Amino acid sequence: MSEVCALFVSDLHLQPAHPATSTAFFGFLERHARHAQQLYLLGDLFEYWAGDDDIADPFHQQVVAALRAVSDAGVAVYWIAGNRDFLVGARFAEAANLTLLPETWVADIGGRQVVVLHGDAQCTQDIKYMEFRAMVRQPAWQQQFTAMPLAQRKAIVEGLRADSRKEQSGKSYEVMDVTPEAIAEVFAQTGASVMIHGHTHRPALHHVGDKLRYVLPDWEPDATPPRGGWIAIDADGVITRHDLSGAVILQ
Repeated sequence: MSEVCALFVSDLHLQPAHPATSTAFFGFLERHARHAQQLYLLGDLFEYWAGDDDIADPFHQQVVAALRAVSDAGVAVYWIAGNRDFLVGARFAEAANLTLLPETWVADIGGRQVVVLHGDAQCTQDIKYMEFRAMVRQPAWQQQFTAMPLAQRKAIVEGLRADSRKEQSGKSYEVMDVTPEAIAEVFAQTGASVMIHGHTHRPALHHVGDKLRYVLPDWEPDATPPRGGWIAIDADGVITRHDLSGAVILQ
């Protein structure tokens, strides 16, 4: 079996209230990520991130230490922001020793041109979310928000999460999914032959003409059946999908 070039995960939504997810993630880092060349975190690693000044939280320190251990083992760790943790910044990156990437990134992995992204920017039918996203990704908005006391920010985020849950209950999966037009645009702009993203919580392999689009799963080990897993690309360019046990998912 060829050496693993890169592993990809997203949508863990780590939080103290879900310890089984944290345990599963730390196990993945120890047993799998430490033995790869690269690890890509493609958004929503945390349930939410109110700002880098929350890095001293004991739970956050535990996550940072686990990521730092992977980096210290010689693995290049990369981060793309999700819709829940787009406020992760330089302080977090330095503590975990990882590299912050822009929203869309193309890398040559195993001889394949792979584009990685979170996926929320491609859900263009969800007009209200796209408007909200455009607002909160503005540097001026983020500067104003992070100037507030941390406790106030957390309260605002909790309110936004509650509002989001209500809104999503009235939306169809189709509205909250990526659109073919947006996906085609990313392929056209990047020239990639493979796309890997998360966000939609609808893991699958999609054939887009002669190109491949892989969707990562969200992680919830306590669910029935358990959800979670990752994608791997080896040195020969072979792409495999794995569940939480490490078993390969048939394409």
